[in-house]
Amino acid sequence: MNILHALGNMVVYVSEAAARIFSPSDDSYPMIGVQPFEGIPNHDYKWED
Repeated sequence: MNILHALGNMVVYVSEAAARIFSPSDDSYPMIGVQPFEGIPNHDYKWED
């Protein structure tokens, strides 16, 4: 009976993982679009400490 219980748990684990992979995204990012860059680009190739 212990083997059947372990096999059942494994099937549930794998099926939940497959459902999560193939389900729609649940990310809740704001719909604000692309933000423009408003800084000054660094033209030096070395870091300044």
